[in-house]
Amino acid sequence: MECLAISATAHGLNYLPEYHAASSGLFGKLGLEVTARPRDPWTGVLDDLADGAADVALGGLWVPAMYAGKARDLVVVGQLNARFPMVVVTRASVADFEWAWMTGRTVLVPGAGGTAPYEFTAGLMREAGTPPAGTRFVRDLSSDMLTELFVKGLGDAILLDLLSATRLEERGAGNMTCRLADVGGPMPNSVYYVRRDRLEPVHDRLVALLAGVGTAMGQLTAGTVPVEGLLAREWPDIGIGALDRAAAELMANGTWSSNRVDPAACARWVAMLRTAGAVDRDIAYEELVDNSALDDAELAQAR
Repeated sequence: MECLAISATAHGLNYLPEYHAASSGLFGKLGLEVTARPRDPWTGVLDDLADGAADVALGGLWVPAMYAGKARDLVVVGQLNARFPMVVVTRASVADFEWAWMTGRTVLVPGAGGTAPYEFTAGLMREAGTPPAGTRFVRDLSSDMLTELFVKGLGDAILLDLLSATRLEERGAGNMTCRLADVGGPMPNSVYYVRRDRLEPVHDRLVALLAGVGTAMGQLTAGTVPVEGLLAREWPDIGIGALDRAAAELMANGTWSSNRVDPAACARWVAMLRTAGAVDRDIAYEELVDNSALDDAELAQAR
């Protein structure tokens, strides 16, 4: 049995295909034992890659993009999320929401886990012709802290992951007004990336990882496997109703539609990051993404 260590930026419901592949034996059937640990702060994934404590990092594509041509040579080998499954939760119900609604309002955007929640939201606003500068964004703090402040009256809206948004709405403390997975379209949100110099040594294990995750995605989106037990084990302190509801939405909204990074979606996301100043040049898809392991995984699955 080969071993593969993953260092993840979070322990999230949007990572469910990986957890399903591990718990159901999909990885084991491919001769792979996967260990994964979430890092807090999330930047620990970079330390783990650097010192060899982890073979693979799981997090935002924006990290390899920002480092492209700079201090760390990181390359994406596949994606776990093909959508950005966060939600604009408004204090009051908003009919026919458009991004212009944000102008002049205060919006809380957690950022302790990275910059993507704000930058993708701001990118969508720019695409719609709504300047983000017209909105007062409260940023760079944890989801728990900003959620508590929102419930106590701060802000007109808050951007949350789907599970947190679902739980907030169930409490009657907000309205799930705009789902970014729906309005934002394809977006390589959570990806697997490695050190480029480690591509060859970990290639075969990456093939097994991506094959297992791909199979898990297919099973989850097809609704052919029960997930209640897995959800209860992974998040024992959260009510199964909210977990079921959020997981069902992730199965349906395209988040787990493919583990191959779409070139057009990648280029769009990188362009948003460049507009924001987070990257300082155009980055070719081939520089940022290496599909060799995924190609072999798909060939193996097709046999």
